[in-house]
Amino acid sequence: MTSGDSGVRTALAVPAERAVAEEILRRLAGPGAVLREDQWTAIDALVSDRRRVLLVQRTGFGKSAVYFVATALLRRAGAGPTVIVSPLLALMRNQVEAAAGAGIRAATINSANVTEWAEITKAVANREVDVLLISPERLNNPGFRDEILPGLAAECGLLVIDEAHCISDWGHDFRPDYRRIRTFLGNLPAGVPVLATTATANARVTADVAEQLGHETLVLRGPLDRASLRLGVIALDTPAHRLAWLGAHLSDLPGSGIIYTLTVAATEEVAQYLRRAGHTVAAYSGRTEDAERRQAEEDLLHNRIKALVATSALGMGFDKPDLGFVVHLGAPPSPIAYYQQVGRAGRAVDSADVLLLPGPEDEAIWRYFASLAFPAEEQVRRVLDVLRATDRPLSTPVLESRVDLRRTRLELMLKVLDVDGAVRRVEKGWIATGQEWTYDHDRYARVAAARRSEAAAMREYAATDMCRLEFLRRALDDPYASACGRCDVCAGAWYDPAVPESALAAAQAYLARPGVTIEPRRLWPTGASTLGVPVSGKISADDAAEPGRAVGRLSDLGWGGRLRDLIAAGDPEVPEDVFAAVVTVLKDWDWARRPVAVASVPSRTRPRLVGSLARRIARVGRLIDLGDLVRVGGGPPGAGAESNSVQRLAAVWDALQVPPAMAATVAGLDGPVLLVDDLVDSGWTMTVAARALRQAGAPAVLPFALAVAG
Repeated sequence: MTSGDSGVRTALAVPAERAVAEEILRRLAGPGAVLREDQWTAIDALVSDRRRVLLVQRTGFGKSAVYFVATALLRRAGAGPTVIVSPLLALMRNQVEAAAGAGIRAATINSANVTEWAEITKAVANREVDVLLISPERLNNPGFRDEILPGLAAECGLLVIDEAHCISDWGHDFRPDYRRIRTFLGNLPAGVPVLATTATANARVTADVAEQLGHETLVLRGPLDRASLRLGVIALDTPAHRLAWLGAHLSDLPGSGIIYTLTVAATEEVAQYLRRAGHTVAAYSGRTEDAERRQAEEDLLHNRIKALVATSALGMGFDKPDLGFVVHLGAPPSPIAYYQQVGRAGRAVDSADVLLLPGPEDEAIWRYFASLAFPAEEQVRRVLDVLRATDRPLSTPVLESRVDLRRTRLELMLKVLDVDGAVRRVEKGWIATGQEWTYDHDRYARVAAARRSEAAAMREYAATDMCRLEFLRRALDDPYASACGRCDVCAGAWYDPAVPESALAAAQAYLARPGVTIEPRRLWPTGASTLGVPVSGKISADDAAEPGRAVGRLSDLGWGGRLRDLIAAGDPEVPEDVFAAVVTVLKDWDWARRPVAVASVPSRTRPRLVGSLARRIARVGRLIDLGDLVRVGGGPPGAGAESNSVQRLAAVWDALQVPPAMAATVAGLDGPVLLVDDLVDSGWTMTVAARALRQAGAPAVLPFALAVAG
């Protein structure tokens, strides 16, 4: 690895012409655009010297200009197409549009356009495509890996790895397929330049990525200062104060921007409140449909809305040069992620505001996401044993029925094992390769320790008396870190932390209103029959529950904290404030038919809480009190919280029954049964209990719970 001299020019080199490069840049970025020396250094190393370059530069540096200009110069010299490995479809769309403006023909291959792969591949072969953008997951798609990738590697004129920190441990469980880039690198012909770009690599990650690139990688690292950003922290007492402040002051923030939240539920909750307060905003998360995402991106790009309320799904890749502000309702779990997200702002404006509104509930959310990391060794070994015991590929749903892992964690683990060579993805699922595999305890411990350290640093950031930007730059090992002179520590607070009483009252009323929908399960999980559960496909209308209600989600800004405390409090009787909320939810429920009776799910962990809730609802509503269903066997009615869907169904399938006396009453009812529980997580306990009541003759079942997980 080297850090300065561009080295000896190879025989394949064609000297880059700066004047031509400047002309290309102006077509990309406008008539006044000029290449900076650091941009030119990178372009010259790629085009003239065919080097492997790691570019560690601040967000807004113009890294895309480097690879687009280099692409145009290399194509003029007869090189093949540039291949860009990019993590987010939002980024791909922005890049395709930017390339078109400079006459660079770009195409994408991703999961959303499988039907176009053959046509795009043909266009690449016919030299009709200058830039091909792919997601890292394509590198291990069987069809792409076996049929397209070899030819693409042979023809590639420049390989670009965007967000290259994901190759390292930081991205280990973000996008495991990034690690497969090493295989792509090994298949490149001699003399093909490689550019890896990132703004969020500390010294350890920089060294790791450079080592993986190999071939005396040229590391070009610049200062991570963002002269346009003003960073501040607003410490407010409660979620209501934070929401009220935002509602009262959003119009004062410059231009349009992004409001980040930590959960999907919060994006929708905050967006709805802000719309009620008169602001034009939209919610954006991994749950948002692709067409709605595109529309939301377009609306923000063209300033048709004041803000997108988003999760980290909009953290990397979205490029709006004039983004005027970034606000975080809740702190991300690391200063690295925070720097990445705030870097969306202030790219082409003189000043942009960046504000953090942290809350004590943030850390509970961090712990939840940390719990989803790579599984323990015994769980991994179980998966390998299952795959080795069969001579045919197993699909992920089939594997899910045989191991106790949720789908997302199982898929993550399989991708990591694939990269490690222990399993292989084929057309019909997964197979074991037979290669020896060692659980890398040291690596996973290192990743866990790094995340604990990052969480501690984020807590320190919120309370520091050091320059905010200097703090972030030091967290990223920026050797040029110094005080910015602009943040609320350096120059004093420029924002008004006051919350108008009327706004606070409105926010408190909004957050205090209880009630969320419990969507009933519609399909039995694939593979249930392998665990002795004789069901599949759609849940019969004669067995299904109706949409239900709960007081709130555990992650809600309003009722979330109160419900988390209640669930953690042991087994009290239902408190008065919570029961008042229950009554409100029941009054507001727009059911087709009012329930005539109440039944409760038998709880091993909180029988007093569930029982007192059901009995009080029966008394207040003057409903028939059916009592508890019966739990058969000594185990709990459900599997552990980390279990997957099919395992959790199997755990409750034969565990809940309607006792004879209850069945006799249910058979004579002329209206729905309200089915009560404390917490709905997977939903299978409610589903099985509702099925039992329907089979006993209940005309309909309305699930009701104090809380919904998530």
